[in-house]
Amino acid sequence: MLVDSHCHLDHLDVSDREGGLSAVLNAAQSRGVTKFLSVAVDMASSRSLIELTARHDNVYSSVGVHPLQKTPQPVPEIDELVSLAQQPRVVAVGETGLDNFYSSETIDWQRQSFIHHLRASQQVNKPVIIHTRDARDETIELMRKYQPDAGGVMHCFTESWEMAERALALGFYISFSGIVTFKNAEQLRDVALKVPLDRMLVETDSPWLAPVPYRGSQNEPQYVREVAQCIADLRGISLEHLAEATSANFQRLFQIPA
Repeated sequence: MLVDSHCHLDHLDVSDREGGLSAVLNAAQSRGVTKFLSVAVDMASSRSLIELTARHDNVYSSVGVHPLQKTPQPVPEIDELVSLAQQPRVVAVGETGLDNFYSSETIDWQRQSFIHHLRASQQVNKPVIIHTRDARDETIELMRKYQPDAGGVMHCFTESWEMAERALALGFYISFSGIVTFKNAEQLRDVALKVPLDRMLVETDSPWLAPVPYRGSQNEPQYVREVAQCIADLRGISLEHLAEATSANFQRLFQIPA
C-alpha cells in the first residue's frame, strides 16, 4: 500500500483522459496507491477541494495559500483558514511557507501568510504543510515560534541534512518527491538515506516534477511508486517495507484511519 501524501488533483490536465480524474485515481490504485492528499494553493482551491473530496472517499485535502502567488492575494485571515480547516476530510493547513528563490520580492507577504497558517494550525490542531526554498533560518525560526502541537511536514524537500535535522527536532516529517530520482540530486538522496524511516513521507507534487523515467511528462499520483522505489533501493529495503512505513506515517500525521 502506497500513499501520495502531496498532489494537486485539481491542476491535472485530464481533458483527453477518458474517465477524467477517476481514471487517474484508478490508474494509481492499480499500482498500489490507495490514498491521496490533494493540497490547496489558494482560497478558491481550498473550497473547491472540499467538494472534490466529497466525491472520492480515498482523497483528502488541505486549506491554504501557496507562498508563490504571482500576484499575492490578501493575506489569508486566520478565522477563514480555521473555518475551512474544520470541514470534513480537510486534514491539514497549507501549503504555506517561505520562498526567497523564486519570489523574494513578496517575502513580507509570505511571512505574514505563513504566520497566519501556523496559528490556524495551532487552533484546529491539524498539521501544517510547509514549502521552503532559500529561506532556511527564517522558516525554522517561525516554525519554532509558532510550533503547532499537531506538527507537520516539510513537503518536496530539497534542502540540506542540517535543515532536515532541525525540522525533525521540532517534530516534523520530511517528504520526498520525484526530485530524489533526478540525476543531479545526489545531496538529496543522501538526506533520504539519513531521515528516520518513521518520519518520512513520499509524494508526487503532481502534475509537476515527474520522476525518472517520466520526466517531461505530466506527473500523476501513480508515479509515487517510482519515488518510493528509488528511496527503497537507496536504503537497501524492499518497496513493500518502504510503502508500509510511509503509509503508516501518513495516517499517523494526518490522523487518518488505516
